[in-house]
Amino acid sequence: MQFFSHDGFDIAFIDEGSGDPVLLIHGFASTHFVNWVSPGWVKTLRDAGYRVIALDNRGHGQSSKSHEPQDYTPEKMAGDAAALLDHLGIERTHVMGYSMGARIAAFLALAHPEKVATLVFGGLGIGMVEGVGEWDVIAEALLAEDPAAITHPRGRMFRAFADQTKSDHRALAACIATSRTLLTPADIARIEQPTLVAVGTRDDIGGAPEPLAALLPRGEAFAIDRRDHMLSVGDKTFKARVLEFLAAHPL
Repeated sequence: MQFFSHDGFDIAFIDEGSGDPVLLIHGFASTHFVNWVSPGWVKTLRDAGYRVIALDNRGHGQSSKSHEPQDYTPEKMAGDAAALLDHLGIERTHVMGYSMGARIAAFLALAHPEKVATLVFGGLGIGMVEGVGEWDVIAEALLAEDPAAITHPRGRMFRAFADQTKSDHRALAACIATSRTLLTPADIARIEQPTLVAVGTRDDIGGAPEPLAALLPRGEAFAIDRRDHMLSVGDKTFKARVLEFLAAHPL
């Protein structure tokens, strides 16, 4: 792991391979390792001839933690990603985000369009605009003293995921409070980069990919067959489609 400092946070990241850069932004309660290394994304992209950069978002993994909700807006987390690109001297890159990372990627593209060549939104479709359901139960589950007392299925799922990744529960509860800012259709229409929207057909969190792709000037939808929110990440058809997409839009 390497580290750099931005906005009072020490941000952990990896930088591997050579070729056109691809910046990977992981999802809520995950890490660069869980989202991108373990499912094979880093190896897949590196073997295909790309330079792969992946960070631990603030409040996650080996990066600094805060228990203050105001530190976790998508704008601030997108600012970390932009600062990382500046730190590495990367002027323009492909950007791929999953779930919360897709939202951060969208905010990055809106704030710094010159840095973003293409986008892949994984695990988040029209939910980026319409919302992704009840999430207060996740904050409650993260802060519950006894995990066995958690009754809400989504709360149980994310608490188990946070426990698996050995996350700071208070940092994640703060993050979930402010990281879900919605984008308007007009915001989405300003994202002019080629964008692939990929969501599992059994994903009950992210929303369908097709309506979001239709709002994007250069959007493409890909349904990850028979995969839910968690299992879509490492799907081999998803990887193949992303490689095809990146090859069609070289820097």
